[in-house]
Amino acid sequence: MAIDTLLERINDYANRPDPYPLYAELREAGVARQTDGSYLIGTYHDIMALLHDPRISADRRNLAAPYRGLPQEEEQISFIVLDDPAHHRLRNLAMRPFGPPHSPGRLDAMRGEIAQIAEELIEAFDGRARIDIVEDFAYPLPVSVICRLLGVPREDEPVFREWSATIIDSADIKPGEDPTERQRVGGRARVEMGRYLVDLAEQRRGHPRDDMLSAFVNEPDPAGLLTREELAATAVLLLIAGHETTVNLITNGVLTLLRHPDQLDRLRREPELLPNAVEELLRYEPPVHMRQRTPLANIDIAGTTVPKGVPLVLMLASGNRDPNRFRDPERFDPTRPDNQHLGFGSGIHLCYGGPLARIEAQIALTALIPRLGTTTLVQDPPPYRRSAMLRGPRHLPIEL
Repeated sequence: MAIDTLLERINDYANRPDPYPLYAELREAGVARQTDGSYLIGTYHDIMALLHDPRISADRRNLAAPYRGLPQEEEQISFIVLDDPAHHRLRNLAMRPFGPPHSPGRLDAMRGEIAQIAEELIEAFDGRARIDIVEDFAYPLPVSVICRLLGVPREDEPVFREWSATIIDSADIKPGEDPTERQRVGGRARVEMGRYLVDLAEQRRGHPRDDMLSAFVNEPDPAGLLTREELAATAVLLLIAGHETTVNLITNGVLTLLRHPDQLDRLRREPELLPNAVEELLRYEPPVHMRQRTPLANIDIAGTTVPKGVPLVLMLASGNRDPNRFRDPERFDPTRPDNQHLGFGSGIHLCYGGPLARIEAQIALTALIPRLGTTTLVQDPPPYRRSAMLRGPRHLPIEL
């Protein structure tokens, strides 16, 4: 098969259930230039090196003109698509009300509430012969958690699903397609969500509650205050990233365990293995499969010179199955040692919400595993989401 169409084939929905043979093909190629001018990287050590290379930019404004796309009206720039020092400043400000050193106990303090949400969702399974893991559990759990962290009223949670789905779809990489309209619609959804969150935060100015939006607008240090635009972009990022990837992590986890009943039985007997099992799920079936970056100069990768300004697609999920890094990488092994996977990326853009996603996945699977022993998959493979970047089942129906 032609190496220069690998990205097209990876994005082909027909390959969504099992893209891993394509990733093996990519690793064999080393560096794969595509017909659209982009370069694909699929080996673990090359990806890791590039994620730590200051010559590689996350800011798409550094793309050469033919690859940039059109700027969006009222475009939001979040720290996930910025380079240092701007990235460092905004990420640190966003981290203040979220985790150490300023708020070291916030996430641990939520464990009981997360477990309660999980149990309430599972109680609703009673009397039902069939459920959809996505609709009935994996989506509502993390969206409830991130909305409560931010301070979004419960009655407003459903509207975020539509906004979020539109934004995620607009970021999907689809070679050969004119992305202008998709990006316009996604940009509009970001603006609407951002306006809502900023207005909600402003209601808390001077009247703080125990939530992150309150913390953002009531920060006593003037140097720690976000501008209105920065607050909108940061809040939108946290809400989307705070649940979209975790939905995939939980759903992929359930699917993997049902496909490996021996490991499911072991985790039921040895629940202390759950934290390590979540790390293995992040390696074996990660929620994020690729990240796009831009070289700031001509760089050499595995003997290939990649020009400045062209899209560089790092296939994280391919690196996670690289036999030069992981022994027997195609095997799901919850006891795998030295599991330094790329499930949350690496370097300065290491996933901000990783600690929360780990807690949610551990609690979710702890609650679900006792119920999974007598369940069966209704459809395997299940229907997948359109996105090759954020890969996970759109539905996962199971018989109880």
